[in-house]
Amino acid sequence: MATIKVKGVVLSESNMGDYDKMVTILTPNLGKISCAAKGARRPKSLLLAGTQLFCFADYIMYKGTSTYHINSSETIEMFYNLRTDLDKLKYAIHANKIVQDVTDENENCYNILQLYLNTLYTISEIDKDLDLTISIFKLKLLCLLGFTPRILECVNCKQKENLHFFSIRDNGLKCEACSRVDKSALHMSQSTANAIKYVVTAPSKKLFSFNLKNESLEEFKLIAKVYFDEKMEKVYKLEDLF
Repeated sequence: MATIKVKGVVLSESNMGDYDKMVTILTPNLGKISCAAKGARRPKSLLLAGTQLFCFADYIMYKGTSTYHINSSETIEMFYNLRTDLDKLKYAIHANKIVQDVTDENENCYNILQLYLNTLYTISEIDKDLDLTISIFKLKLLCLLGFTPRILECVNCKQKENLHFFSIRDNGLKCEACSRVDKSALHMSQSTANAIKYVVTAPSKKLFSFNLKNESLEEFKLIAKVYFDEKMEKVYKLEDLF
């Protein structure tokens, strides 16, 4: 049976039988796939590391009737700090749940996978405000899903200056005059507007390279959350692990 080699990150894991595992892996070209890992729970199994939650690895597998079967794995990144810091783990799981909701099998997930891995790395390895990190992730993910906000001009009158409101309803920035008849328009400072513009246009490797403080941070968090929940038609809450 033909084997394939694919990179991927483990989204979930569950026990199967006495020593086996079922894992869900997000891959760039196959999308989100279910994989059986025979003997992965044995203490000396070569699949032990590669089948843990958040592990990013190279996998060699073959496709069975209803699922994939992992032959071997070579770990690339374990994001170890996610396993030792409960706050980091909480935010990583929050991002994980969202990624599971927006991905499926047999679809190109390269950009979503790249965003997810960059988000996990930022949470795990960089001393950055976790609320800002997850807000950036949500706003950029919306762009990848086809909900890119219009940022160059007022979505209503096309004015290009003094765009200090974000319209949840109309997907973009608005001037003060147009915002008066839009109950979904949220006021924001220039720093917040600049941050939104940056997230929309920034390359993935530089996406998390800015910071916000105080009022601008709160504005950015609010806009990202309300806009994300509105477009996903679901309220995502950052829940406690225990």
